[in-house]
Amino acid sequence: CIRDRDNVASVTAVDDYTVKFVLKQPNSRFHTTFLDRWGCTRIMPKHIFEKEADPVQFPFNPYVGCGPYKLHSYDPQGFWTAWERREDWDKSPTGIMYGQPQPKYIVIQAFDTEGAQILAQLQHQLDVAELSADGLKALLAQSKTSRAYQPTFPFVVNNDPCITGILFNTARPPFDNVDVRWALVLAIDIVEYMSIAVDSTGTLSPIHIPHLGPYPELYHKPMHEWLKTFTLDVGNGETFAPYDPDVPKRIAAYAKSRGYVFPDTPEFIEKAFGLGWYKYAPDIAEKLLVKNGFSKKDGKWFLPNGEPWKISFMCGTILTNHDARNAQAAVQQWKKFGIDASVLSIENNDGLQATGDFDISGNWPAQEPWGAGPDLYRVLDRWNSAYKKPLGERTQGIYSRWSSDTMDDIIKRLRETDPFNTERVVAIGIEGLQEAVKNMPGVPTYGYIGFVGWDEYYWTNWPGSENAYCEPYTHWPNFKYMTPFLKPTGR
Repeated sequence: CIRDRDNVASVTAVDDYTVKFVLKQPNSRFHTTFLDRWGCTRIMPKHIFEKEADPVQFPFNPYVGCGPYKLHSYDPQGFWTAWERREDWDKSPTGIMYGQPQPKYIVIQAFDTEGAQILAQLQHQLDVAELSADGLKALLAQSKTSRAYQPTFPFVVNNDPCITGILFNTARPPFDNVDVRWALVLAIDIVEYMSIAVDSTGTLSPIHIPHLGPYPELYHKPMHEWLKTFTLDVGNGETFAPYDPDVPKRIAAYAKSRGYVFPDTPEFIEKAFGLGWYKYAPDIAEKLLVKNGFSKKDGKWFLPNGEPWKISFMCGTILTNHDARNAQAAVQQWKKFGIDASVLSIENNDGLQATGDFDISGNWPAQEPWGAGPDLYRVLDRWNSAYKKPLGERTQGIYSRWSSDTMDDIIKRLRETDPFNTERVVAIGIEGLQEAVKNMPGVPTYGYIGFVGWDEYYWTNWPGSENAYCEPYTHWPNFKYMTPFLKPTGR
């Protein structure tokens, strides 16, 4: 990719097991190119790809891999694939490390609707279903053999190191204006927002990393006082402090009003709902917009050029995904504020964002961190100006196309810092998060959560919260490591 070309001066095969990289500049994180989960450099089978004139266009069908399952068959229309356990499964990394995968066959199937998923699991035809908040609630209410990741509220998988939210296209007016971006934040009642998006089951984060794992102690709590003193310039000498540490209490109260039962303790509320978020302040949002030439008439907002303000919030076509959940919640809030906002659910969601053909999207407002340890290089480097491309070209950085000289300097200093120097890594990471909050190129809302329903009719020992021996998702490559631990019921 572009970033590797920027980093690598030369590559040499020293012997059959050693490759030597010479870098163009110091980069103490270069090794993550081969370790990362989404952006990882995958080593492909040479004996297959070397025969192809254009490996990028090569469909790689039938698929060849070294996992414990091999491709058995598939639907040419793309609705399902079937996998068969290999006879030599014991030679695979999964078999060597964990033993024999228990299911002989695995079928991965796409469903037209969430209702079809629920019906399939109620009939024991779908072992694992990823649903919405309402879908999971409906499943658990009707099935005696289904369970969620957590046996009690909030039920969800909440250990994914990813922050969801709102992404602005800062290369397109008026979202290139930080006052406009902050006005849209302050036009959100986050209590209502969370009820619309995920039935109040997500953990808030006011900064661009999720509130889980090591991050609350390393970043959220140390930044708490800074967030409380951070102010916006409203104009005419007026400033406004947007942070609200009482939001989690209000969301907890709303969740209780919905009939959910959970411990009413500060420890549980912090863990389940976060430390705080931003104030619902439509009056301040109005001042920020008027300051920049916007006007409001008969409850409707108009752009500085006098045209009605219309916002198209882009998301994918799976309306239970978090890009769509954030879209629905944000659009409802902005319509109430007087903006003509709408959801655009589109198949080519990623392609249009990559080339900058959108207003606002539900893509993650920041690259997710590695999930372990203090290092935020993975988060901050995606805002590197070196990766940003003009509108119309596929950008190599985050789709907001935002960067700043200050952030570039922060990234450079972090790249040149020993990742095991925790104190300095955290200090630079906090600088980066503060720069992101000040500019708000994307709005962090809640950490990624999964509404996973497992049917225990045929298989048990799923990796629930009380026995989290493996990541709980079937769409992650780690799923293969779950298969040796599943236990058949004999049905």
